[in-house]
Amino acid sequence: MIVTMSDDASTPAGTREHSVVNGRAVLVGALVGLGLLVVVSVVQAVLDNNIDNFDDTGWIYPLFVGVLVSYAIGGFVAGRAAPEGALSNGTLAGIGAFVLWIPVRILIWVARDEDKGLFTGHSPILRPGQVFGHLVIAAALGMLGGWLGARAVARTDASRHGAAS
Repeated sequence: MIVTMSDDASTPAGTREHSVVNGRAVLVGALVGLGLLVVVSVVQAVLDNNIDNFDDTGWIYPLFVGVLVSYAIGGFVAGRAAPEGALSNGTLAGIGAFVLWIPVRILIWVARDEDKGLFTGHSPILRPGQVFGHLVIAAALGMLGGWLGARAVARTDASRHGAAS
């Protein structure tokens, strides 16, 4: 839901249209999150290729934390860039990072020529439940990151105003 106020000249002052969503902030946040997700994915692909029984090692846990941190940092960047709509922008940046990551993951799957199916088979790469779960997690952590980004801006502004007094 985008909250807007009318920008029509016939409306009272102070009710001008203003979108809470800042497209540039969302795009930059999503691209930062995507960059981090790509790094984590490449590290995982390299480790998986060089370690026997990769799924049974402890590497999956720090890599998963890396994915989670990527969503939050994308939201943080968006929330810092647009603190007036930090939660909305952070959420969209987190989701955007994940959505932009899907084609990258498909390219990694194609390049590695795995015997796993993409959506079906014994151990598919993109299971519908996992995709939905990542969307929910990306939204929640993007929102958290957006909130933290807006707080960082508020602290910076408060310290500037406090020092100017």
